[in-house]
Parts: sequence; structure tokens; C-alpha cells
Amino acid sequence: MTNDSHGFSTRAIHDGQAFDPTTGAVIPPVYLTTTFVQKAIGDLRNGYEYTRGTNPTRDALQVQLASLEGGRHGLSFASGLAAEDALLRSVLKPGDHVLMGNDVYGGTHRLVSRIHVPWGVTLSTVDASDIDAVRQALRPETSVLWLETPSNPLMRISDIAALAELGHAAGALVVVDNTFATPYLQQPLALGADVVVHSTTKYLGGHSDVLGGAVVLNDDELAEKVGFMQFAAGAVSGPLDAWLTTRGIKTLSLRMDRHSQNAQAIAEALVGHPKLERVYYPGLADHPGHDIAARQMRGFGGMLSIALAGGADAARRFAEATVLFQLAESLGGVESLVNYPAEMTHASVRGTELEVPAGVIRLSVGIEDAADLVDDVLTALA
Repeated sequence: MTNDSHGFSTRAIHDGQAFDPTTGAVIPPVYLTTTFVQKAIGDLRNGYEYTRGTNPTRDALQVQLASLEGGRHGLSFASGLAAEDALLRSVLKPGDHVLMGNDVYGGTHRLVSRIHVPWGVTLSTVDASDIDAVRQALRPETSVLWLETPSNPLMRISDIAALAELGHAAGALVVVDNTFATPYLQQPLALGADVVVHSTTKYLGGHSDVLGGAVVLNDDELAEKVGFMQFAAGAVSGPLDAWLTTRGIKTLSLRMDRHSQNAQAIAEALVGHPKLERVYYPGLADHPGHDIAARQMRGFGGMLSIALAGGADAARRFAEATVLFQLAESLGGVESLVNYPAEMTHASVRGTELEVPAGVIRLSVGIEDAADLVDDVLTALA
């Protein structure tokens, strides 16, 4: 069941989610099977043969993902990095150049620098919020322009439409990691990007209980290549993981509205605090990317970062002093999390241009009561 005329929340609940025709169960079943009985040799039932290739539960999620990102093809993977790797392996060859934002998830940079560069790919980074810098950094051999907006963890905003135009003029595939924003807040394909990737572990799953990744795109030929890479290498999401992600997506719009409201409240409460050097949140009017974010996003999201004036020691004390904000990696769950990127999520990029300043703390703002979260942060600062 798909209908492009329906609103986002309606599609999130219904697309790919037809009731079970055998029993009428309103929730499609989880197909916990590895293989499917054939009518005869090579005569498959609805194309199902082996779960690494296709599975009805994963298919349902993939329809849902494609619908919400406005793409023709959605592919669900075992993790966000598995999704990124399958895409890159489908696109790159030795001698190609990847231009990546200089503030992205550390694992993405590690994947390219430690896996693809030794294979013969070259990698450089650039401040993707600076259009002129991106223009100068593009090369004739640039095959992929990799963007993440808002960026992780410094919350920089890239102008997707302008950069897509630049990338295409240079012959590059423009990829946007939409994990922080989600398809509810931002639609990169509609803004001109070629491919969207997600760690569905985060906001799409939404409950810190499932690992997954996604690739969404419109190009039929590239979708076939990525699909073959997924099948041949086997990094597919399992049926239960796919079902949990589907369940999480159904409340995405409600959760993202609350995440955004809470993050805005915390950011505003922290502006001007004497123990902070800076609050990184695009919902603040003085954020350098505020106007672009307001133009290309429905809301400003649930992620924010702060730079403590006391540097590393102050940041570590803060991270270990919060109560409702629990010290953990990852993000995007209903519960609030605090992370020290320099030694946690971004430890792998120390010594590179992506190294996170030692005084920076990243907050994944949950959907608890905003007043309680503000109090928790202010108490930890005190």
C-alpha cells in the first residue's frame, strides 16, 4: 500500500504495512525463516527463495523507507556502516576520489580511510558548510561528494541543493547521511541529492533496541548494483531487526517533534551560560547555518553539542555528572544520552582534520519532560 498523496505520518504507518491476508492481522507478521518452499525447481512463490536475498518483513521495511525519503528504491542493511560500505563498493574504483565533510560520524571517515583508501581510493575532507571551499576541493576524479547535515558532532549545516548542483557539475555522486535529521525533518533527494544513507539504529528505530542501516535512491541502475552487493556480501537486516525498525518508524513524526522541542528548550537555556564557550544547535538564530536549516528542514532536530570553557577536564566531569542524560554512545532513542566524542564516537579520527575539540560534549536529547532535562544539564554544569 503506497500513496504519494498521503501525508508523512500516514505513509509511515501504512506504506508497506498491508494487513496479513491469511488472518487479517493488522500488524504484518515477522517472517523468521531462512528459506522458502518452491512450487517446483526455480518456480518461486512471489519471488521468495532465501532470506539473504529477499524476505517479506525486510521488503515491508524497504517500501516504508523508500516512501518516506521520496525514493524509488530502499534497501535495509545490518548496520549503517554496512549500508555505506555497500554503496561505496558499488560506486568506487581505484583512482577515484571521495570528498567528505570534515565533521561527520567518525566511523564513516574510518570506513573510507582504513578500508577504501588502501584499495586505491583517495580521500580528502572539507568544511561542507562553506560552498566556496567545496568548489575548490572538487577534483576531476571526484566520484563521491559525501555530506552529513546537521553534522556530527559540531552541528554544521550544509546547503544540500547548492552542493548537489556543484557535485553534479563535477560529475560526482552526491550522498547525504540523513541520520540526524531523519526523513521527517529533511528530504535530501527532493533537494537534489542522489543517495540518502541512514543508520536506522538511531531515530528511525528510535528505541535503542535494534541495529540497522539504509540506502535510499532513485537511480535504477545504481539500485541494482547496491542490491547485488547487498545480496553477494550478505549484510542484510534480519527479519526481527527489520520488524523492530518498521515499528519504530510508525511514531517517527511524533518523536521528532518532541526531540526538537526539547533540544530547542535546552539550547536556549544554555545560551550565555558562564561555563560554556558555545552551544551548537541550528535552532538558535545566531547559528551560522540557521537560515539554511530553516529553509531545508521541517525542524531542527534532537541533537546538540556544547563546548565547555574548562576544556577536557570540565567536559569529562559534565559527562559523568548528568543523571537523566546517560553516558553512552549512539543517539536517537527516546531516552537522553550524553557522549564525549573525543574519546567515544570520534576516537578513531584523533589526529585528523576531523578531530573533535576536547571540550565538546554531544547530547542526544530524548522525549522526557523538557523541564527535567534542562534541570539535569544545569545541575551537571553546576
